[in-house]
Amino acid sequence: MNNSSEEVDATDITLSKKPGLPLVWFLPIIALLVSAWLIYKSAAEKGEIITVNFPTAEGLEVDKTKIRYLDVEIGKVTAISINDDLKTIQVSAQMNSNATEYLKDGTSFWVVKPQVGLGGVSGLGTLLSGAYIELRPGNGKQQFHFTGLTIPPIMKSQVDGRRFILETNNLGSMRPGTPINFHGIPVGEVLSHKLSDEANAIRLSIFINAPYDQFVRKNTRFWIDSGVDLSASADGFKIRTGPLVSLLSGGIAFRASGKDKLTEVEPEHSLFQLYDTYDESTQMTYTNTLKYVMHFNGSVRGLTVGAPVQLRGIPIGRVIDISLELDKKTAEIHVPVIVELEPDRIESINDDNKVSDKDVMAQLINKGLRAQLQTGSLVTGQLLIDLDFHPESKILASNDHHSDYPEFPTTASSFEEFTHSAQTIMDKIAKLPLDKLTVEMNKTLVSLQDTSKAATGMLISANGTLVTAKETLGNASGTIKSAQGVLGNLEPGSTGYYEFHKMLQEFTQAARSMKQLTDYLEQHPESLIRGKDEDKDD
Repeated sequence: MNNSSEEVDATDITLSKKPGLPLVWFLPIIALLVSAWLIYKSAAEKGEIITVNFPTAEGLEVDKTKIRYLDVEIGKVTAISINDDLKTIQVSAQMNSNATEYLKDGTSFWVVKPQVGLGGVSGLGTLLSGAYIELRPGNGKQQFHFTGLTIPPIMKSQVDGRRFILETNNLGSMRPGTPINFHGIPVGEVLSHKLSDEANAIRLSIFINAPYDQFVRKNTRFWIDSGVDLSASADGFKIRTGPLVSLLSGGIAFRASGKDKLTEVEPEHSLFQLYDTYDESTQMTYTNTLKYVMHFNGSVRGLTVGAPVQLRGIPIGRVIDISLELDKKTAEIHVPVIVELEPDRIESINDDNKVSDKDVMAQLINKGLRAQLQTGSLVTGQLLIDLDFHPESKILASNDHHSDYPEFPTTASSFEEFTHSAQTIMDKIAKLPLDKLTVEMNKTLVSLQDTSKAATGMLISANGTLVTAKETLGNASGTIKSAQGVLGNLEPGSTGYYEFHKMLQEFTQAARSMKQLTDYLEQHPESLIRGKDEDKDD
């Protein structure tokens, strides 16, 4: 019994062993799972592979050069090769999955490197990190092959503001990046320039930052701000200065017009005229104009296109063309001057809608309104055309060389009249027998010299006579005193006393007359030559 129970117990005591995984295998499994997760994450983050063509691979490195947008890494260069044209290189890049929406038609790529210009220093961060490729998204269809920009665009990111178009005939120093100022404050810049469709003007694409774009309205004027604007016109010299950066690289300035309301903001891409100077931008534009042709007899040197036409000192128009014509039949030279008058500059009183501006101008011409050249500035020597009334001036008929424009009568300027008078006098002087007159004048001078010598001798003799007369008067005075003494010794009332007293009176009167004669000769010695002057004597 005991043996059997022991056997049962031994059977019951037998251990059951379960199969198990050793702990050492857990580490490779975990590593495999992590690797699988990393691979999946890397594959999930990878986007499209794109290609970008650049003219050079300067600064680009495989697996090092990044592609960024707003300083966020969205891709990396994976390969660089030379294109089949042997002129450009092709850059292949692996983009992130979240960058797919940026890859569209119109997307721009450019290489960011350190640059130093008048507008400032950019790309300094690449000195340490190396060059990178910047991206600016487009708005077209999805695309994976692009052509990189050789020059970085001005607008590198989305900035609030609006774009406008400026049209000019003179590009000057205007380039992409040229600053645009509003009352001296930089508020925008030039984006690009190109020829117009008709190839007769240059159009600049500009960008004005917000909130200054609200000041671009219907009557806003833009002009080239060159830093120092020196102009010479009929009004003299004018100097205007701008910001220093405009002096170095040029610039554009604009101003708002007080005629525009705050709500009259021009839409984006509106076209404006770019004036060459500030003075041109301040001139009003009138659509109602009258064109005339003027013929001046004298020289028009100093008269230029754009010279003002003024009425009693107030500008009412300008010169638009000056030409030189030769009539081969008559061999006559004409200088037609085309002017453009702006009647709206003149304020009308008692306006009559039935009378046109042309009819009013004709009435003024009949009343004597004439045009004449005048010097606007003695410093510059430039001329202007002045309109004023000269009723005595007649309207001279001339050949109609410009049938398109009516002729405006002219009159000679005061300077021309003075020149003509001076020339007439010189012509009369030239006709005089100057040689004969010179001979006669020489003979007259010789005669005058002889007469002068004779007169000098007579004056010397007269002086001697005066001295003798003075001595005689002195002796006479002594004789009179002696006679007065003798008269005192005679008995008053006697015959001797009476006769001697009468003789003494006559002698005294003769001495007095002699003294008057000597006094007169002392004052007027020339009377010995030409006689006594009755007027002086009176």
